[in-house]
Amino acid sequence: MSHAPAAAPARPGDLRTRVRRPRLRASFVLLATGLHVLALLAAAAVFWPVYQSAEFVVLALVTVAAGSVVAVAGAVLRLSSFWVLLLTVVAYLLLGVPLAVPSQALWGVVPTLGGLGQLVTGTALAWKQLVTITLPVGSYESLLVPVFVLLLLASVVGLTTAIRSRRAELAALGPVVVWVAGIVLGPVQAFLPVLSGLTVLVVSLVWVVWWRLRRRRIAVEALGRGTGASRAHGHGSVARRAVAGTAVTLAVAGVAAAGAATVLPPAAERTVARTVVVQPFDPRDVVSPLTRFRVYEQDPTVDETLFEVEGLTAGQLLRLATLDTYDGVAYTVGSDRVTSESGSFDRVPSVFDQSGVAGRQTTIAVTVDGYDGVWLPTVGKFESIDFGGATATDRRDAFFYNDTSGTAAVVGGLAEGDSYRLEAVLPDQPAAGALDGLTPGSARVPAPRAVPDELTDAVQEAVEGVQEPGARLQAVLAVLAQDGYISHGVGADEPVSLSGHGSARIAQLFTDPVMVGDAEQYATAAALMADELGFPSRVVMGFVPDADDLADAAGPVPVRGGDVTAWIEVDTAQAGWVALDPVPAERPIPEDVVQDPSEVSRPESVVQPPPQEPQVRDDQTPPQSEQEDPDTSPAWLAVLLVVVRVVGWAALVAGVVAAPFLAVVAAKARRRRARRRAPDAASRITGGWREFEDAVVDHGIETPRSGTRSEVAQAVGGARPAVLARVADRAVFAPTPPPIEDADRVWTAVAEMRRSLDADLTRWQRAKAAVSLRSLRGYHGGTRPER
Repeated sequence: MSHAPAAAPARPGDLRTRVRRPRLRASFVLLATGLHVLALLAAAAVFWPVYQSAEFVVLALVTVAAGSVVAVAGAVLRLSSFWVLLLTVVAYLLLGVPLAVPSQALWGVVPTLGGLGQLVTGTALAWKQLVTITLPVGSYESLLVPVFVLLLLASVVGLTTAIRSRRAELAALGPVVVWVAGIVLGPVQAFLPVLSGLTVLVVSLVWVVWWRLRRRRIAVEALGRGTGASRAHGHGSVARRAVAGTAVTLAVAGVAAAGAATVLPPAAERTVARTVVVQPFDPRDVVSPLTRFRVYEQDPTVDETLFEVEGLTAGQLLRLATLDTYDGVAYTVGSDRVTSESGSFDRVPSVFDQSGVAGRQTTIAVTVDGYDGVWLPTVGKFESIDFGGATATDRRDAFFYNDTSGTAAVVGGLAEGDSYRLEAVLPDQPAAGALDGLTPGSARVPAPRAVPDELTDAVQEAVEGVQEPGARLQAVLAVLAQDGYISHGVGADEPVSLSGHGSARIAQLFTDPVMVGDAEQYATAAALMADELGFPSRVVMGFVPDADDLADAAGPVPVRGGDVTAWIEVDTAQAGWVALDPVPAERPIPEDVVQDPSEVSRPESVVQPPPQEPQVRDDQTPPQSEQEDPDTSPAWLAVLLVVVRVVGWAALVAGVVAAPFLAVVAAKARRRRARRRAPDAASRITGGWREFEDAVVDHGIETPRSGTRSEVAQAVGGARPAVLARVADRAVFAPTPPPIEDADRVWTAVAEMRRSLDADLTRWQRAKAAVSLRSLRGYHGGTRPER
């Protein structure tokens, strides 16, 4: 036993001798494919609320079918993992555009260059876009790509594992991954969770139980052939016990789940990716548009054309932003949480479903002139938008919408020359005579803070003796209409009227000898008064074009700064959100209004942008300019920096691409080192044999499943593997341990035989063997034939 296989001659070709792979039975392939496809389609159904389109149904069916064809073809044609991967990539490129980016497919089936670009970028980026957009998305842009990639990989990898792997039970993980991904990427409201979950679970369990029974039967048959004993005895009872055990497991799991749901009922809304992801647009980062109300009333903005609108009718309101949170300083869009109902802005697919809104359809066309804010003017309940001009794509990608408040925004702001066409539904509004019968609705808005006592007292006085909620609301609005006067306080001939709508300014509105303000103050006061009466309320800032302009215009109507206004919306149980105008009619102001600004109490400058900011930046300019002087560098250094940057990015990309392959090589090196440094000679020798056997597998040579060392050596071919097998057997079964020198000679021989495996191979084939995963995952590519 002291001799190691070091001198036995062998031809290089001997070690690459292959055995004929057993053929698969059609019944086995059909059953495995049917179960896997059924589980995948049941899991894919969880994505229905995300897309809700015929394109999604076609994608799911075709993708699962294509992935199954690739997996079955790989098994039937005995293709290596490399060729299966290559076929998967081809299917991805050929089917990805017509299925996942249908708008970019020529004639609906031929991929285009632009579509392939969206397919590749969508594979990396569409996952996050999918959780920051309003559902359902249909076939908008490349948002079908995530489910396409998931189903393609799950069908190819899962079915390949089911047909060709020794651990075919792992194929059940594919549908489970798709099902979980559908929940994570889906809405907060679950869609058929019990039905889809039970379907995936039952089909997966059926597959696992059937495969284990099949594997046991094959093992019993092999044992019977070797011993001559009957191989059918006990098989039926094992099957019955397995089925009974599965049924009991399902029953216990069902009872436990039902009990848990009874004791701890699940929340109406679940936590998914879209509830925790950082929203791309945070309205809290933008100054409240209501604080700039007076800017529109001042020169030169008051007479400046902000945008031109076509399609408006007389009296129709043009919404700029809806503000529902009052903190005593200003009314803002959304609460202090960006995830609140009115503060969460999402990207919008091509069409927003407003079929549940009762009203009439309307379409407006807007061309931006002097306006440059982030808030996009809209009407009614938004359905779709189509941007035009050179910036159409950028504006489309930067467009966000909140359906709760009906507010739209464009990140980065609009600019002169931008244009868009907007379709919406104008909700039906109750008649003026029906307002007395309205009662508060159930909408949730943030509770206002720092409401002045003067306003509360005015509400109590106005509703004294009035019982009905709608009549009480009418009573407080009547106070503003009767006692209020309009003054913007921007002209020399206008009575003093301070801007702002904080607590102090609203208190002043009710304590001054004469109530003077404009829409900014009256809308704020009306919303707070409605809230005091229990009506969920909010302020809307927007524009109302001149009625004469609308009547005389045959085309677009200019909207000027002086057309700015504000109104309120209250939620009612009968009609939903109802728009109310709390602004008094313009009329002469009594002479006893205070004209001296110094006598006006508690002026509010807190909501105005601090005028010192530009001065601070100007003061910092000199040191910045001094710091920029050393930045001038020679041209050769600039060129060198560019080269270094390019080389750095190239190295980074190469590193990312090569990382998985390097990880495989490192794992094999670590495994080889652990085997060679085993604590005793026998373990080192058997480790050397396992190292050689793994190298054989990585080179694509088929070996008998569960075969002995001698059988494996015979399958490989040549004298040296046979000698190595005998040495390893002696090291294991000999009564005395082998000397350590034998272990060293075995590893020397293993190194030589591994090199001989690479003989006559191309460089590409050697690289494939080096990064092959076959020996790491216990997959030899063969399957026992059905008998």
